[in-house]
Amino acid sequence: MKTIVKFLVIAIILTSSFSCSDKIEETYTLNTPEYMSYDDLRNSFQMKSAQVILQPGKIYFKDDFIFVNEYLKGIHIINNSNPENPEKVTFLEIPGNIDMAIKGNMLYADSYIDLLTIDISDMNNIVEVDRDEEVFPYTIPEIREGVAYGIDAQKGVITGYKVTTETVEIKGEDISYQFFPAWESSFVAVDAMNGSKISSSGAGTGGSMARFTLYDDYLYAIDNASLHLFDVSDNTNPNRMKQIAISWQIETLFPYDEKLFIGAQNGMFIYSLQNPANPEFISEFRHATACDPVVVEGDYAYVTLRGGNLCGAIESQLEVINISNIESPQMLKSYPMKEPYGLGIDDEVLFVCDGYEGLKIYNAADPMTLAANQIAHYPTVDAFDVIPLGEILLLIGEDGLYQYDYSDLDNIKQLSHIRINGM
Repeated sequence: MKTIVKFLVIAIILTSSFSCSDKIEETYTLNTPEYMSYDDLRNSFQMKSAQVILQPGKIYFKDDFIFVNEYLKGIHIINNSNPENPEKVTFLEIPGNIDMAIKGNMLYADSYIDLLTIDISDMNNIVEVDRDEEVFPYTIPEIREGVAYGIDAQKGVITGYKVTTETVEIKGEDISYQFFPAWESSFVAVDAMNGSKISSSGAGTGGSMARFTLYDDYLYAIDNASLHLFDVSDNTNPNRMKQIAISWQIETLFPYDEKLFIGAQNGMFIYSLQNPANPEFISEFRHATACDPVVVEGDYAYVTLRGGNLCGAIESQLEVINISNIESPQMLKSYPMKEPYGLGIDDEVLFVCDGYEGLKIYNAADPMTLAANQIAHYPTVDAFDVIPLGEILLLIGEDGLYQYDYSDLDNIKQLSHIRINGM
């Protein structure tokens, strides 16, 4: 999975030469964009048969179903009426999709620069019912080597690159765009998919890596620097209300107790949702630069900091932050980690995805003694994100979607595993 959620460092200039006329030439590995036209993008949504999961991203849970993002391709829908035997049932083709959220029977999903509203009330007939165009920044895919050259947003969205090596004259006309986000987001029995329904009320549950979240009648979505606010009181027709500048390199959203906790590479920002139509800044907690999801329970926020690459140069760690005084969050304790990604908390049970080190589960009754109170460790699972659901834990990792029964913490059981690409 981390092959899709990490950005690689862009190699800028390979060689330079100067002619006698002072013309500047440089040799590049050029990534010439390949486009999907806006017309094609806006006619691209399709409901398809179930497909193999190849590059999973965010996960989401609603009623009896698990939703797994296929990075930049769409969303897999899994019938989870029996967690011991989950069944992939359909795939929604949504080019440029990374994030999702569900209110009632409406699924909200990004599609490059657009926001889609999709009616999932009938799993046998899923339809797009609304599209808000150009509500998100123009973004470009990661570059494996070299530079992007000749970007022209008028041609459509960039779906990939043709890679060549050329010597070009530098004309100082480069255009700067955002890269895709650096994050690589109750059981009711049914008879297969016959008559399967999504509840017409309430919101679902996302993971700690989510950039979309719902609170009351509002959908919140972040890009790298701003919070986008949509009124979804009419859940079939989101109304874009405002864009709020937060900070550079914001990454994740977590709503808790009338507050919105925003994880950023340089800290955690806390906003009041007492008036959800107008989030107001309360405070911030700064830390060294690192990739940074956050979850909250009671008086404590738990933050994983992942160093290395573009995430930062610090050592990877789990931080516990005391938020009993919400206007002045204070560091309580930090614990070393290897490669932490997402995390989850449920009734003083803390789940940490430590990348190639696996899933780690702690008794968090005393945040000062987490290391001494590890409940379980699954080192063979390359873990990315989790959603704890009371007794069932959903985990998405390098090699698939796992489910665990943690109703008995002395006897945690793996229930199922849907493999990635046949792994």
